[in-house]
Amino acid sequence: MISSAQSVQSVCILGSTGSIGVNTLDVLARHPERYRVVALAAHRQVDALVAQCLQWRPRWAVLADAALAQTAQQQLRAAGLATEVLCGPEALVQVAQAPEVDTVMGAIVGAAGLAPCMAAARAGKRLLLANKEALVVGGARFMRAVREGGGTLLPIDSEHSAIFQCLPQDATTWSGVIDHIVLTASGGPFRQRDPASLKDITPDQACAHPNWVMGRKISVDSATMMNKALEVIEARWLFDLAPEQIRVLIHPQSIVHSMVVCRDASVLAQMGSPDMRVPIAYGLSFPERIASGAPALDLLGCGALTFEAPLRERFPGLFLAWDALNAPQGTTAVLNAANEVAVAAFLDGQLRFTDIHRVNAATLELPLWSRELSGPDEASDGVDDLLAVDALARAEAQRLVAQYRA
Repeated sequence: MISSAQSVQSVCILGSTGSIGVNTLDVLARHPERYRVVALAAHRQVDALVAQCLQWRPRWAVLADAALAQTAQQQLRAAGLATEVLCGPEALVQVAQAPEVDTVMGAIVGAAGLAPCMAAARAGKRLLLANKEALVVGGARFMRAVREGGGTLLPIDSEHSAIFQCLPQDATTWSGVIDHIVLTASGGPFRQRDPASLKDITPDQACAHPNWVMGRKISVDSATMMNKALEVIEARWLFDLAPEQIRVLIHPQSIVHSMVVCRDASVLAQMGSPDMRVPIAYGLSFPERIASGAPALDLLGCGALTFEAPLRERFPGLFLAWDALNAPQGTTAVLNAANEVAVAAFLDGQLRFTDIHRVNAATLELPLWSRELSGPDEASDGVDDLLAVDALARAEAQRLVAQYRA
């Protein structure tokens, strides 16, 4: 854990060119006396990463493969920077657990973020977790790595950050406080759309979120509410809850970010403008609070706040969360893998919007999982067996995509 006496935190951002990474750098820029960027990692966005390196001058930068890394290294050397450009999954783990790093922002989308986030947890870092898959795939094993590593896990999803902010700092008291939690969801762009018309949705329509600016994959997940399904699974592990203690309500204004319903019937809610810099700033500064750059919430101007139940016929994917949580451990990894494949196929024009759910549900229903999920050893420290299940689920989902191809 980072000492409060330490004046400057050294930060590693995994996924620095995505929306969370860019917002993290925006917050850091407001507090140069408190933070120093030592590592930036992107997938294939060479130009964006080079531009960030020119501004922040980190010790390391990471890209997906050697050719991209060589291109970036040449550009940085030409500019006179000493930044070392690394490549591949092993490099992500290397920078996440490096002794020079205090704080890791885990914002890589997909199962690729599991290994470096696990490494950061084991190394005792302050881990700001924006990667859903670390918990959806890693589950109990990931939480054990956090405990044994002695670090600090801080959720960055606005919903989980809201729950965290409503709870006592002493996590050992949470079970005595919580009756259940309510995760709020905007409902995305199709909240009032006729379910019968959803089959004709285009990728651009699905990515046009009414409240948040996000990457294309997570925007599609918001439109299907699979993002909320993954958040339900995350919440189960983050707050050590039974699946039935997690509920979801649609709140289209995105002002109440989530709620804790206490055992005494009190309801604690965290409110604010829909701006990801708020949970990012809280994670960076916890237990203090620093300026985030987000606009203050105008209570007089925000209008009525409404809540409604999600309809199964419009958002069937949401309800797969509880199905997966009540199935053998590892089933949530299967659901996540299938969804990544199905969303990618939809964005590539290979799959109808409504077939995303069909692929996800059909993958979960395959009879082979009762055998395969007996393999992952929850006592193991590695992630190879989890990733093996992930790879198999992706292959099965790809086979199903071919059947449903648009």
